[in-house]
Amino acid sequence: MHVVLVIVGGLVLLGLFLLFGWLWAATTAGMALAAKAFIPVWLVVAAINMWVGVAHAGYSFREELPILVLVFAVPAIIACVVAWRLSLS
Repeated sequence: MHVVLVIVGGLVLLGLFLLFGWLWAATTAGMALAAKAFIPVWLVVAAINMWVGVAHAGYSFREELPILVLVFAVPAIIACVVAWRLSLS
């Protein structure tokens, strides 16, 4: 359940990035740039989530690594698709 909540949190954060991209530039190009900027920020957040799992929850690095990949990949792939679609228009 925690993994689903973190992924949903990532999608909400992506939505906030897109909203601020629209408010800042008022164009779809600004939203595409915001979606691209989301990806490294989300990588840091996902890595911190992994560190908490290893340091405080007692999981090993090898147990947490697939979770990191899943938690990072789902919102990042959606951000890439959104950036691609917005750059076409």
